[in-house]
Formats: sequence, C-alpha cells, structure tokens
Amino acid sequence: MSFYRGMTCENVTLTGDGGTPITAYTAKPEGAGPFPGVVLIHHLPGWSEFYIETTRRFAHHGYLAICANLYQRAGDGNPDDVAAKVRAEGGIPDAQMVGDTAAAVAWMRANSSSNGKVAVFGSCSGGRHAFIYACQKKDVDACADLWGGRVVMGKEELNAKTPVAPIDMTKDLSCPLIGIFGNDDRAPSPEQVNEHEAALKKHGKSYEFYRYDGAGHGIWYWHRPLYRPEAAMDGWAKVLAFFGKHLAK
Repeated sequence: MSFYRGMTCENVTLTGDGGTPITAYTAKPEGAGPFPGVVLIHHLPGWSEFYIETTRRFAHHGYLAICANLYQRAGDGNPDDVAAKVRAEGGIPDAQMVGDTAAAVAWMRANSSSNGKVAVFGSCSGGRHAFIYACQKKDVDACADLWGGRVVMGKEELNAKTPVAPIDMTKDLSCPLIGIFGNDDRAPSPEQVNEHEAALKKHGKSYEFYRYDGAGHGIWYWHRPLYRPEAAMDGWAKVLAFFGKHLAK
C-alpha cells in the first residue's frame, strides 16, 4: 500500500440534540479497516476550514474521523459570520454540545469500518467541550483537550448554558486525557492548568499534560499569528502517539 493512501470525504446528517438534524464532515481512509475513530469538536470560531482540514489529517494518519457542525442551528452561512452570531449569543449550551457530540460518537460506533475505539478531540472551546463530554459520557476511549479555556470557572461565570464548571466534573472523567497548553496563554492560564492537573491527580485519573514555553493560545493554528511550528509539530506527535496507544484494538 502506498504511504499516501487515498481517503473518502463526505458530509453526513446526524440526529443531534433534541432530534435536530445537523451536518457533519467525515473522512475515511482508503481500505476496509477496521480503523480507530476520532470525533472532532470544533473551536469557538466554528465549523471552520481548520477543523475540516484536521478531520482529513486524522484520516491520513489512519483514523476514521468526523466533525459535526455544532453551530448549525444558528444558520448555514459563512462559518465566520455564524460563529460571530453564536459568540454574541453567549455560545452554545454545554448540554446541547453533549447531545450533538453523542450523535457523532454513535455514528462512529455504528460505522462498519470502526474498530470500536473512539476518541474525542477539541481545541479552545472544543477542548473544554471534549473534556466535558468525556466526563459526562462513558462511550469514548481517549480525550484530547488542546488549550481548552474555562475548565476552571468562578461562580460568577456560571449560567444556564454553562451551569457547572468542568473542573468539578473531573471525578467522572471516563477515559485517559491528553492536554496541550501554551505557557503564555491566559485562557487557560498556567495557574488554571495547574489547578486542573491537581484535580486529575486528586481523583487518580490517567492523563498526560504538555506545556510549551513561548506559546500562547492556538498553537496549532497555522493560519494565525498564534501558530508555533515547533510546538505544533511536537504536540501533533504527542496526540498521535497518545491515540495510537489508547485506540489500538
């Protein structure tokens, strides 16, 4: 088989939270499989080109991958415009995200090419969401949180959409966790990452945290000044090794 094997990419419709149809982008490596699965939870800027490309990148590395449009209820326009509308409305409810992501996980587990192992992956708000999902559900085998902010939250930050601080869910984390963080980030700050790590230790959870000097938020975002090539390359290698370890059948 050629090192650069082909892949098939297509949009599928999922039955999301509350029975709402939502669109998801999928990428499947060439061949019968079975393949481990990655469910990508997009970041605050929305169902963006970065996330579509990252879905394909996981397929290139031998994963069946899916990324649902969590902002579809806000409209089908330009992802930047839709994301701006969602931000103005205070983001999406955590519970709605869990319902939509559960639909993507179910799609993955029902796929005939799946090996039965599934990870959730997210960055920025998606990293926070991936952690919440792995704490509230028991149907994933690994979780990647890339610089997810608002895991540690003050009581004044809680509201109807985000009623519980994710750090308070740590005791229910159901799978191994990998975290990638920049030491110059402020959301999460190094102090908040320390607090999160302390909670993971307290509850005896399996985790790997990696922190990068000279890097802030969005280390992997090649299309933004936030990009840090060396840290991004190392972080990608860490995540792929972590998934390789926990998703093998």
